[in-house]
This record gives sequence, C-alpha cells and structure tokens, in this order.
Amino acid sequence: MICVSIGRSRHKHMMAEHRHLAEQGAKMVELRVDYVAGRVNIGRLLAERPANCGVIITCRRQEDGGKWSGSEDARRLLLREAIVAGVEYVDIEEDIAAEIPRYGNTKRIISYHNFRNTPEDLRALHSHMSQLDPDIIKIATTANDPHDNVRMLELMQESEIPMVGMCMGDIGTPSRILSQKFRSPFTYATFHHERSLAPGQLSFKQMNEIYRYESIGPDTAVYGVIADPIGHSLSPHVHNAAFGAKAINAVYCPFRVPSDSLDQFMRDAPRLGIRGLSVTIPHKESISRHLSKVDPAVKSIAAVNTVVFDGSEAIGYNTDYNAAMDCLEQALGKIGAMPSPLKNKRALVLGAGGVARPIVYGIKSRGGLVTIASRTKPKSDRLAEAFDCKAIEWDARHRVQCDVIVNCTPVGMHPNVDESPINKTFLKPTILVFDTVYNPESTLLIKDARSRNCQVVTGVEMFIRQALLQFFLFTRQEAPTELMREVLKKAIGPVHY
Repeated sequence: MICVSIGRSRHKHMMAEHRHLAEQGAKMVELRVDYVAGRVNIGRLLAERPANCGVIITCRRQEDGGKWSGSEDARRLLLREAIVAGVEYVDIEEDIAAEIPRYGNTKRIISYHNFRNTPEDLRALHSHMSQLDPDIIKIATTANDPHDNVRMLELMQESEIPMVGMCMGDIGTPSRILSQKFRSPFTYATFHHERSLAPGQLSFKQMNEIYRYESIGPDTAVYGVIADPIGHSLSPHVHNAAFGAKAINAVYCPFRVPSDSLDQFMRDAPRLGIRGLSVTIPHKESISRHLSKVDPAVKSIAAVNTVVFDGSEAIGYNTDYNAAMDCLEQALGKIGAMPSPLKNKRALVLGAGGVARPIVYGIKSRGGLVTIASRTKPKSDRLAEAFDCKAIEWDARHRVQCDVIVNCTPVGMHPNVDESPINKTFLKPTILVFDTVYNPESTLLIKDARSRNCQVVTGVEMFIRQALLQFFLFTRQEAPTELMREVLKKAIGPVHY
C-alpha cells in the first residue's frame, strides 16, 4: 500500500487533495499538519474525510525535517487531539512516545528520522523502538551508500512488528520501491513529484504508473540500472512498462551507485533479488571484474552495458554494440548485408568513453575507417590504439573528411539542449549523422543535420534497440517494441514525471 503525504498551508487545500487522492485509488494519506499556517483544526480535517482512505496525522518538528514552528506543548496537544478524534494512525517520534499514551482505536506509528546518515546500529535502534508500544515502527534515514538500502530492507523483513523503513535521498530510492517486497505494510509517496516532502520521495503517480508498486511482492524479480548520476535515466519507464504488458512479476529500479560502492553493490545484488542490470556511466568498464563470463564481443569491446545473473554466475553483454550497428547498417543499406554497408565508410566518432567503445569496434569490424575525437586526447589515443584507428585533437574535428558522424558525448543532452558537438556549417547532405543522445530525441545536432538535408539516426532508435535486446536477455521473451518506443517518447516529450 502507498501512503501519500499531503503538506499544504490551508485546510481546504489539504482536504481537496485528500479527496482527489481517494478518487485516484489511494488507500491511505498522511496529513502533515505541521505545514498548516495558523491554528490547526483537527476536527475539520477529519470531519469529511473520504471513506476507505485511512489517515495518519503527523506534526513534524523542524529538527526531524518538519515545519512546525509552535511550542512543543502545543504540538503534543495536537497529537493527543487526533487520537481522541479517532484518527486511524498518529505518528509519534520515538523520544516522546512514552509521554503520549495509547487511547481508543488509534494505532501508533513510532518514528525515527535521521537526515545525516543511516546509523550503524540500526538493529539496536529497532530494538529500542520495539519497547515503545508501537503498532508500526517507522525508520527514515539518509542513504550515503547503496548498502544502506540493503540494511534497511532486511531489517524490515526481519521485524516481528510491522515496520516501514526507507532511506532518503536518490541513493535510497530503491528502498522505497522495494519496501513491499521486504514486508513493509506501506511506503510513503508525495502528492506531486515537484512537492516532495522528503529527499528522494517519489510521487503517487510515479509509484503507480512507472513502478507498479501495488503489484510488487516477496517473489517479484528485481532488475535495474546502475549509474552515477542516475536521475536522467528513462530505462525504468521503458522496462517496467514492458514487464506490465507481458504480465511478468518483475520491477526495474534506478540504483545510484558511486564508483567506490560498486564492489559492495555487486555483493549485495543477490540479497536484493536482482536478476539483471543495465550498466551505464561510470561502470561500463569497471563492472568486468565482477563477471564470471562475458559474451564474445565484450572481450574485444572491453565495455559492458548488461549483466544477467544466472545462479552463481554474472554474465556480461553489450547490447549497445548490436543496437548501434543495426541502426547504422539499416540507415546505409541493410542490416547484416555482406559486405556491410559500413565497409570503407569514413566515420568520425566523437567521444572516447563507454558509449564510443562498442561503436568504434563495430564500425572497424565491418570494414569502416574510424577517426576519434574527444575532449580528452589521451582517452582518444587509448581507444584508437585498442582498435587500430586514428585519434585527433578535439579542435581538429571539423577538418575531417567523413561519411558518417557518430556523437558519443553527452553534448546536447537535457538540460543542455542548446549545445552541439559539431558546427552546423560542417554538415553536408552526403553525411549520415547519428546522435546517441536520446533525451531529447531532436538534439541540436539532429536539428542542424536535418536542416542541412543529412540522413539522421536518433538516440531513441539506438536506445530502443538496445533495450529490446536487454529485455530478451533478462526474460527470454520478445519485448513489446511499439509500447516501449511510445513510453520512451512520452517520457522525453513535453510532459515529464
């Protein structure tokens, strides 16, 4: 179940959002009365509350992330008023729980908040809170490392008293999505994604429409994308929609994993129930040390963007390679034609990172002639040496004669949509322009190329092709292609979650 937190300064707005959420199917709301300006009227908030939508009354102190500015005595009086009024739940901080006794049918949520870290002694904290007459224990801490999620989720799973646990911040987002898998009675969401009441909190719409939270259970398989940063990834939209369409009991999560946390994360993956991962910056090369075997192409590319867990084995693949080559060959002639339509084509590859490696390898292996330009010349040199091609200075890129341009840099990616890695005047109608950036689809480079009558391939096409391959590797089922394309285009369109 999802409990939606409502924090508004006026009673009528809080009540209106409560009614709207009940109409949208919410089964529980948290009324954050510390947000109310002026005197709080508990009776008014509860008098016309919708049926079949339970209420938690919370009045959070500023030191616990709230907005209450009145006296502590007045705050405790409000909590007692809510209990006397018969609200379904009242949230009481663990340090004052002994001073607010149980009364009537109102259930007690005993809570603890930590906006600095996730304490090492979580179990000791849980044991202490268990002695405070709780119906539900709530622990909300800040995740500074992905391992904090594992500790929190496993504590929920072990708790004999129903426990709601979450790690705040973007590193902690998986703890919110996976909480029901680990026996949490509910999790918290916000009314709207732009009005989050806690760091990393997702909206009710996101939890329902992207992650299909209510369908997650103990047997749900977990997939996800690992990256740092992670907020730009639209893979959860696409893969979760595909799981839903194919009625597969699985969820796909965003995992923000800093480079120095990768080793521990890979050890933790089985504990989270992870069956497969999409891998992106900065882990495409470093992930290889955690794999038991790799697809043959990966040995040459030395970059992995997909990991499948099969029993005790972790197997690495690179779906970027096949997706990019299919995009180029289809644009130039025919996929799989012999010889390849890339043979003898002069390709200028911009960038020398994890996206560029499989593309350089693919073009070279099909007989193309590759020149690499990146903003870091030593990286270009290393990539050129690995695949026996040419590297040039970034400033020399406009002097290269080419048939194909492939942008493998993030230049032009949202929010920097007014940037392009290539000057418009360099583009000629005979050049095929391929931009691997997919958000937005029509980057400035793509717009400039079209205005110059160049043939173009957008990052959306590559993204969808590689996602289709990933989905098959994850599930051994064919993916719903058109649905995934539609979902991706909606996510990068004018309306954003």
